[in-house]
Amino acid sequence: MAGENWPPVLQGFYSDLLMVEGRAELSAQTYCFSCEEFILWLDERRIGLKEVTSQDLMHYLIWRREHGSSDLTVSKDISALRSFGTYLKRQGLWTENPALELDRPKASRRLPKVLSIEQVDALLDVIDVSKPLGIRDRALFELIYSCGLRISEASGLLISNVHFDESIILVRGKGDKERIVPFGDVAAHWLKRWIGEVRPGIVGQRQIAEVFVNFRGEPLSRKGIWKNFQELEKKSGVEAKVHTLRHSFATHLLSGGADLRSVQELLGHTDLATTQIYTHIEDEQLEEYHSGYFPGHADNKNRDSSGGNDL
Repeated sequence: MAGENWPPVLQGFYSDLLMVEGRAELSAQTYCFSCEEFILWLDERRIGLKEVTSQDLMHYLIWRREHGSSDLTVSKDISALRSFGTYLKRQGLWTENPALELDRPKASRRLPKVLSIEQVDALLDVIDVSKPLGIRDRALFELIYSCGLRISEASGLLISNVHFDESIILVRGKGDKERIVPFGDVAAHWLKRWIGEVRPGIVGQRQIAEVFVNFRGEPLSRKGIWKNFQELEKKSGVEAKVHTLRHSFATHLLSGGADLRSVQELLGHTDLATTQIYTHIEDEQLEEYHSGYFPGHADNKNRDSSGGNDL
């Protein structure tokens, strides 16, 4: 449950965002996670929430930048802190809202490319599963998409780390950190066909630890995965990279109502700010949908933004 470990002030803020401001649940979670980071920063410096000044807020944002936060993340942090300040003032904890003095940076929106579910299906459907290596590729790319794997994690996946009874795999990610990721029925179907029916005929009597092998029965390299994916891209007409499947996995989970912390765990992100980039994708997609249905409003928005201030 979102916010079960939050302090009371954040639980109240979360409820306020949902009930008073009418925010979507995902947006409310994102704001609260941003403010949770700020409260932890205050605690480490023994600064009481009631004592916060605009200078403290500036120092916090500088600290965020120094620890790798992008302009996009800082901009979202400022939006969250402004809203939090409004709530604290309404509750009588702040007499003024110093967060309103913060200027949001003009964020460079370098958002990762994401495929629609239909585009993912189009990519996977061009794989020729009448051939042994086609079954391998279907199992491979189904798993990358349905588990949000990095290409290195897929190539290094071990037979011993696939558990069909529990429908989970044990993934070794960056920095040798391990995480458990569940997989669905479709990925299970193709994995079972590959591991149980096709792979033994290619590997023979050799003991190969990796799940995915090439036509010689040797572990499939990252370069091999990349080349095979390029062929699918050409056949399907869908422009993408292997890593696009991981981005799509995260975005589709969030679109379906998954909790940010859960997606962070599944992706193996150390910092929640890295996962939050996918909420920006959601925001951008909403804007695109709105522009498509209300082109007149989009024109007005463009005219308004051409000469105004970023308020």
